[in-house]
Amino acid sequence: MSMNDMSVRAFADELAAKTSVPGGGGASALVGALGSALGSMVGNFTLGKKKYADVEPDIIRLMEEAKSLQDQLLDCIDKDAEGFEPLSKAYGIPKDAPGRDETLEKCLHDAAAVPMQIAELSAKVIDLQEEFAAKGSKLMVSDAGTGVIFAKAALQGAILNVRVNTKLMKDRTHAEALNARCEELSSAYGKKADAIYNAVLDGLK
Repeated sequence: MSMNDMSVRAFADELAAKTSVPGGGGASALVGALGSALGSMVGNFTLGKKKYADVEPDIIRLMEEAKSLQDQLLDCIDKDAEGFEPLSKAYGIPKDAPGRDETLEKCLHDAAAVPMQIAELSAKVIDLQEEFAAKGSKLMVSDAGTGVIFAKAALQGAILNVRVNTKLMKDRTHAEALNARCEELSSAYGKKADAIYNAVLDGLK
């Protein structure tokens, strides 16, 4: 059964269990999807209001993008599990077994790929929330602020799940390329998310 079909309680219980999946990557994907959904919520409460008629085309566009990101992030929950399970099994291969290093290296590459995708998608959610906060209903601005912090958490969690794999890769060129992208996203979007959150918070004081 897809983890997307679980109840919230069942997913949380599975996350808490002594199992390899779901883990930090899948949880980050879920948090990012929730952040994007909060943007859509802001949009839905903005559409049809005379006060926001001039930005309605922008809101419709933002909601379409937010739904797409939400769906992609939810898909990453299962994809992350599928990418990690072979790695967890590879660690059990005897160290002197032929081909172990090659198998482990491939599994490390695969296990890092989905968290990297989650990080990229979460950065896009942060961009959307900036616009939702600026153009959406002022009555819902706290939800845009909440969404951006969720997206930042998803980004940071995904980066940790990339790093735990790149640390063990023998292909250091590939590893350092992923690490560099993580640094770029963390620096640019961590600051951006904080700025959006603080602007929302200041507006509520």
